[in-house]
Amino acid sequence: MSTAPHPPLSLRQALLAMLGISLVLMLSALDQTVIGNALPSIVAELQGFELYAWVATGYMLASIVTIPIFGRLGDYYGRKPFVIAATLIFTLASLLCALAGDMLLLVIGRALQGVGGGMLIGTAFACIPELFPDTRQRLRWQMLLSALFSVVNAIGPGLGGYLTGAFGWRSVFYLNLPLGGLALFFAWRYLPYYRPQQQLKIPLDWPGALLIALALGSLQLFVEWLGHSSLALSVALGLGCLAASSALWFWERRCQHALLPSALFGLASMRLLFVLSMAAGAIMFSLLFYLPLLLQGSYGYSPQDAGLLITPLALSITLGAIVNSRIVTRLRNPNLLPLCGFAALLLACVGLAVVGRGASFNLLLGLILLAGLGLGFILLNLTVFTQTLAERQFLGIATALTQSLRLVGGLLGTASMGVLVNLLYSANLQRLFLAQGQAEGLKAYADPQVLLRHDPALLGQPQWLALARDALAQSVGVGLLLCAGIGVLALLILYRLPPVRLNVSPSIAAAKKQ
Repeated sequence: MSTAPHPPLSLRQALLAMLGISLVLMLSALDQTVIGNALPSIVAELQGFELYAWVATGYMLASIVTIPIFGRLGDYYGRKPFVIAATLIFTLASLLCALAGDMLLLVIGRALQGVGGGMLIGTAFACIPELFPDTRQRLRWQMLLSALFSVVNAIGPGLGGYLTGAFGWRSVFYLNLPLGGLALFFAWRYLPYYRPQQQLKIPLDWPGALLIALALGSLQLFVEWLGHSSLALSVALGLGCLAASSALWFWERRCQHALLPSALFGLASMRLLFVLSMAAGAIMFSLLFYLPLLLQGSYGYSPQDAGLLITPLALSITLGAIVNSRIVTRLRNPNLLPLCGFAALLLACVGLAVVGRGASFNLLLGLILLAGLGLGFILLNLTVFTQTLAERQFLGIATALTQSLRLVGGLLGTASMGVLVNLLYSANLQRLFLAQGQAEGLKAYADPQVLLRHDPALLGQPQWLALARDALAQSVGVGLLLCAGIGVLALLILYRLPPVRLNVSPSIAAAKKQ
């Protein structure tokens, strides 16, 4: 369904509208960078290391379900009301997280944050091509959005480490309250409301949404409980995931107003882009949530020092996105940029996995910078490519699906990392301690959250502490190698992706011919 024609925005209108979009999107972006560095301290206080991954995956699962729902509703009824509602929900959920007294309540609060974050992503991102139909102009404003993101993403890890060290981890969530109020004001006041030409009562595909939740929820539980539950329960969860996925495929092909319209998947290039979004999300969120664990648990860095190392990841993502946006429309084959991005990301993951605990601060910094540059060449392009290939009537849901599938990849990536770290840490710990004849120290370090407490009493056994840190580093390293394997798969897919021809306005096209 198309929107009514609207006159071009003035520079002031465009700036204020983009400021409103940027502020609401930065709410979720801030939590992605701040919470990762605060998470080891949260686990150390609230206990419950087995729920470490759930703080991330609970948010993602809720977002995955809500992104396509509100992306579709935005196509039908306009996007501004949902942006306002999402900002309010996200801010209130942040208050619940700040008041959480145990890990379970925190996971519930994060899931509610995910509902608000999913609404934001499903609607706010789709506002950009609606405001700026021309690809070159859209890229300029997306570059501005990336620059604004850099302010938040860059200070996020360092701010999270500082707030956690100075005021406790709850201050990380309290920070969202004034930011949410500011975002709510600008979105309400300055974001244009473009109504669809026809106000039709379109029934929402609730069965499709329920099947998506069942399929992904059972898949998440299957991955995270693998090896920790009975064989019968694991088989039941696996079969439940397959049944829900099959029912979803069958239903969406026959539903008149499908949440996932089959026409959107008819183009092979679009399907490949969706797979690439999952691959990028799996690697990105695994790095965001498990690099702090690696740096604080294995290398012994404080939250503040770990924040100084992770901050360049966000900075280089933004730098890569800015460089990318300047050259992507000048290339005959824009696919080369995400190809280089995945290659850089692959090399960075391999490097972080194999350098060992003797790696210097500068070496770790260089590898993290390389990973960020790779992501900067990937994320913006996947969104722009999808918006270019999608038909106008599917623009909102196509943009939402790109973001949603990135979270699907993140959910599977972080859940898999959680399983690997929990299983491999115990095995590596036993192997290393027995090899050194230090079996009496196994009990003291059986729980990896001991490494996050920086307890002075533990420093009295430096050999035990070093062995435990080695065990954790090796466990996370296997997960990083898994991320590198996903990068190899993404490179193979990109070789199959036909060159995406970016659309430009007729005036620009005519100027290029002169």
